[in-house]
Amino acid sequence: MRLQLFQPICFIDLETTGINVSTDKIVEIAIVKIMPDGSKSVKRKLIHPEMPIPAATTTVHGITDEMVKDAPTFKQVANEIKQFLEGADLAGYNSNRFDIPMLNEEFLRAGISVDIETRKLLDVQKVFHMMEQRTLTAAYKFYCDKSLEDAHTAEADATATWEVLEAQLERYPVIGNTVESIVKFTGEDQIVDFARRFIMENGVEVFNFGKHKGKPVTQVLKEEPQYYDWMMKGDFALHTKQKLTEILNRTILNK
Repeated sequence: MRLQLFQPICFIDLETTGINVSTDKIVEIAIVKIMPDGSKSVKRKLIHPEMPIPAATTTVHGITDEMVKDAPTFKQVANEIKQFLEGADLAGYNSNRFDIPMLNEEFLRAGISVDIETRKLLDVQKVFHMMEQRTLTAAYKFYCDKSLEDAHTAEADATATWEVLEAQLERYPVIGNTVESIVKFTGEDQIVDFARRFIMENGVEVFNFGKHKGKPVTQVLKEEPQYYDWMMKGDFALHTKQKLTEILNRTILNK
């Protein structure tokens, strides 16, 4: 069973300076774009992160400061990447928890508006962990019966992720063969903010951390308005602050 597409889908893989979405930066991006007719196009770029790449991180993905010294910054290529993603759903491996939040944060830093939240966000790792619970390399071997060469290079990982999903469609008919059905199956169709500081419960945004965990965000903003100021000044991702502000504005309008 092949993936049935009604619009393009982009498989994204990032290599970064670290794993903190708020403070780390992209050093490489690869996007494998699959069209409804099955054709494929690839965009890959090294990115200058405007900060040193830690040695420990270089040992993982092999990208050094020297390799990116003449590369463009994300801001310089943001519009090009936005255009490549235009009209496509987004997918990846652990992408809903890392790659897409990181990419969205970079767009926000660059002052570029991208309608990521209107796309379906398909995380292949979520299917895998629900069914088998392994790593991408193991997933590739398990589903595709092939060894993943050049692991931790962005294009290889993004392409392998697409092939893993194609194999998952054959193995698990229960997940369906549309992006919408798979996203719904994995429970990733109710994302509030990518850092998951807020989650949806019964159609209502609630806090997912701290002393107000489980409480509706609107309730806390009404009863403790200073909590908004505390979060906006804190070390939270820009996307988290953006969603908090949207909820606050909606709360004010509904008074």
